Amino acid sequence: MSELYLQTESQWYALYVRVRHERAVEKQLAEKGLEAFLPCYESRRKWADRFKTVEFPLFPGYVFCRFSLPQRTLVQSAFGVVRIVGFGNRWMPVNEGEILALQQAMGAGVACEPTPYLAVGQRVRVGFGPLQGVEGILLDTKKGNRLVLSVTLLERSVSVEVDESTVEVVPVVKLQPPRMQGNLLSRPA
Repeated sequence: MSELYLQTESQWYALYVRVRHERAVEKQLAEKGLEAFLPCYESRRKWADRFKTVEFPLFPGYVFCRFSLPQRTLVQSAFGVVRIVGFGNRWMPVNEGEILALQQAMGAGVACEPTPYLAVGQRVRVGFGPLQGVEGILLDTKKGNRLVLSVTLLERSVSVEVDESTVEVVPVVKLQPPRMQGNLLSRPA
């Protein structure tokens, strides 16, 4: 028998749920005696005649749940649960420290809002400020975030201090490979 079925220690897992079913799934899981967590944030929205503060999930389409693998049928039977997040046929637990950090932030009442995931080493573009439009690689140092600017021909780089909130991910552009036409290489028109 694989280790997957022998695990009895409860861990946090991310559940992918149906659109706009996050609250219902969280409630069902709690009613089944499972620990569920749905981090939310408040956003001020304008209606036709007024402003209203509305609560939205920080991670739309996902609910976190702590369970052991023998309890998986309880989780999977909740209406709205599509699947337990993982790779291939293997479910991957969420780092408990990350869940604790989210719970602490939610409990502290500090303003939280979704933001694009930026990984160190990712190519980013500065969205505003004196470096607006500059592209580079995001680097994390003890002094804070830095933007690495490179001159490829010289194989040299410099780093500039940058506020992470001013950068956005640069979309990766996939180039079409050249096509062979006769003996000449040509690019598609």
